[in-house]
Amino acid sequence: MENILGTPPPEPPPNVPALEETEAEGAGRTLTLREQMTRHRTEEPCASCHKLMDPIGFALENFNADAQWRTHDGGDEGNLIDATVELFDGTQVNGPSELRAALLKYSPQFARMVTEKMMTYALGRGVEYFDMPVVRSIVREAENEEYSFSSILMGIVNSDPFQMRTKSGEMVANIEE
Repeated sequence: MENILGTPPPEPPPNVPALEETEAEGAGRTLTLREQMTRHRTEEPCASCHKLMDPIGFALENFNADAQWRTHDGGDEGNLIDATVELFDGTQVNGPSELRAALLKYSPQFARMVTEKMMTYALGRGVEYFDMPVVRSIVREAENEEYSFSSILMGIVNSDPFQMRTKSGEMVANIEE
């Protein structure tokens, strides 16, 4: 949630039980991650936070840890992935494309987070308070192009922080020459 919408989840409460591989009762198979998380979300005090953050992850479930597309959980013989969810605002989505469309309702907030994360990568350092006017400017400009990825990318590339970046530890040339 923090990386997508800039809203960090609260710290987990003490004594939260671990998710373990659990047998599906009577089915003779291990529960999928989604089934484990659904079971986890029914237990307080976990439920209040997980109802907000789990749907975003489930909508992206078709991507594995290496960002490769998959249709089954646990390989070709595993369970078919169900990426259908209801988001925190009641919007129904199925998969990454519909999640993107739903998040566009929060465009300025979403675009700001994307811009900050991309600037961090582009600058090779974290975004600092003095970078925030540039971030806000890039987001305002990107609004004219419906927050397209290319408009954000070009805003970063053309920004002063990107144009004036130096390698870490590199000394500025002596001007005595």
